[in-house]
Amino acid sequence: MFTGIVTAVGRVREAALAGGGLELTVDCPYDHLTPGESIAVDGACLTVERVVAGGFVAHLIRTTLERTRFAEYQPGQGVNLERALRAGDPLGGHLVQGHVDGVGRVRQVAQRNDARLLDIEAPEAVARVSVPLGSVTVDGVSLTVNAMPDRATIQISLIPFTLQHTTLGDRLPGDGVHLEADAIGKYVKALLEKEREGE
Repeated sequence: MFTGIVTAVGRVREAALAGGGLELTVDCPYDHLTPGESIAVDGACLTVERVVAGGFVAHLIRTTLERTRFAEYQPGQGVNLERALRAGDPLGGHLVQGHVDGVGRVRQVAQRNDARLLDIEAPEAVARVSVPLGSVTVDGVSLTVNAMPDRATIQISLIPFTLQHTTLGDRLPGDGVHLEADAIGKYVKALLEKEREGE
């Protein structure tokens, strides 16, 4: 479990095909990493398979590659990182599972005073359970849905701190982003669908 509060920006050291999946080596500033711990990398919960000097290695299976854009990652690329939440840690964002629901596409980037607005075309699984002022996770960052210009578009507003401490300031029209819908919305949708099936 995570909160969507990015605690470091790491760099992809290597992305290599391995065993039918992808072996991702990430440089990061975290101390005392241990094999088996969970780290959210651009919002996807990955398991530390090996600890290496200055970072860690994670193995991504085919299912993960099909739901994310990790197959496109290149050495030197920045990634948002967050270690797993521990009991007693502050919940600064919202409850984030680290389960990417789909890849969105940036449609438009605009500046409004001191905020940067991103309009993101979202897959139906995310758009259907998103509401204005609700929560959404974009590349691992806990954000508020600023508006929904249409049923398939989520607009987020990025403050200067977020632009400086995450990779979202680099996003341009056409770029892909990992999206995780709010867990509460997903559960409500699933329960309502079961209710309808029962009728």
